[in-house]
Amino acid sequence: MRRLAMIGALSACLLGGAPFEAIADEKTEKALEERIRRLEKLVEELIKHEAKEAKEEGKEKGEETKEGEKPSAYTFSGAGGGKSIYAKPFVSSPKATVGGYMDLQYRLFNSSNGTGPGQPGTGQGSSSFDQQRFVPFFYSDITDRLKVASEVEIEHGIWSKSAQADSGGIEVSLEFATIDYLIHEKLNFRAGIILLPVGKFNLLHDSPLNDLSDRPLVATAIIPSTLSETGAGFYGTFYPTRLSKLDYELYATQGFNGYDGITPLITAAKGLRDARQRVSTVEDGLDNNNGKAVVGRVAFSPILGVEVGGSGYYGSYDPASKRPLAIWAADWTFQRGPFELIGEAAWVYVRDNSKDLNGNPAPDLTFTGHFLPQRMDGYYVQGNYHFLPQFLRRWAPSYFTEASTFTAVVRWDQINTNSEFSDKKRERLTFGLNFRPIEDTVFKVDYQFNFEDGKNNRARNDGLVLSVATYF
Repeated sequence: MRRLAMIGALSACLLGGAPFEAIADEKTEKALEERIRRLEKLVEELIKHEAKEAKEEGKEKGEETKEGEKPSAYTFSGAGGGKSIYAKPFVSSPKATVGGYMDLQYRLFNSSNGTGPGQPGTGQGSSSFDQQRFVPFFYSDITDRLKVASEVEIEHGIWSKSAQADSGGIEVSLEFATIDYLIHEKLNFRAGIILLPVGKFNLLHDSPLNDLSDRPLVATAIIPSTLSETGAGFYGTFYPTRLSKLDYELYATQGFNGYDGITPLITAAKGLRDARQRVSTVEDGLDNNNGKAVVGRVAFSPILGVEVGGSGYYGSYDPASKRPLAIWAADWTFQRGPFELIGEAAWVYVRDNSKDLNGNPAPDLTFTGHFLPQRMDGYYVQGNYHFLPQFLRRWAPSYFTEASTFTAVVRWDQINTNSEFSDKKRERLTFGLNFRPIEDTVFKVDYQFNFEDGKNNRARNDGLVLSVATYF
């Protein structure tokens, strides 16, 4: 009530009494000065009243507001009398950006085997919808030099006993989470859960970026994307000449976990997938040994549109840190006008994986007569052609804009998850066509010809994949 009275008095001072024209006519300097003094007094009383009310409200909530300090809208007393989460700095001064991507698939295959090993969650039937991924992304500029980025991956989304048995079903994991300290363009520090720079696809695996629905076979079993490990290291960029560019990344990380107790996890059926740290069965969720791995990649671009990269990984995978695992990879990108040629090749050596921890021969229980693999290899080659007929822009300009494009795709995949046995070879030929209304959203139509070697016969497992993916 007092506040209303003060506001009313202030209004009366401004509007009441003689109008402005009358004041100008009176030319009475004394009356004008008196009115200004009254106005200043009312404003001063109003400020004091507001401060007093804020202080009383703070006492009711168990908080003390110091004299001259503005009461905070983001703090209040918790159960223990301390400040709650609302006192955290990102609440009073927001810095983070939230985004992400998602994709949905429909799969229609000739066989109920899905697309074979290395594609978890796809072998549940010959016709199925699948919410493949929902991946929130978080990014923050703490300062001009400190950056934080992370992704949380949610796969498939429906839990079932059969899916659990096949290592499919729902999977929720922290895909990566890094703190970057920018020192110089040539040298920057990174620490956290790091996307390993083994090949290029693992770094650029987001569904909206790729022109086919399924990832290459080499990126599912040989370099099992998403491949990430906890560690720290450096990255940067050099410019050897005016037109060329050299990028590098080099990290020390935890390493693969090749055993669940005494059970080997690196098999011909799954490749390296189950030995990744992010799906580790080690009790503490970290590593199964005290050894560390070293991983790095160098990519050279002599001119715009051309890039060649080389990667390496070396670390122990057994509890005693006596058995090393090594990966070598090469990748390439060539772009000229609407044409694009990309690909990747990888080779894996897992020393003594064909023996158990006691040194005895270790049979592969999935494939009779085989030992567990020591060597793996694979590659893919993909050609893209980007186009958009001009008549579509004239016919429906609101749907087919300058940012829209079609892409025709053909890709050949080949992997062998046990190079000592030729019948572990898998091959795939994929034809695809996709449409991007904008660069960040894509509708895909793919047809796969899958060739899977059995012991006595060659299995065919062809199928259609329809999908949509978008950033948000």
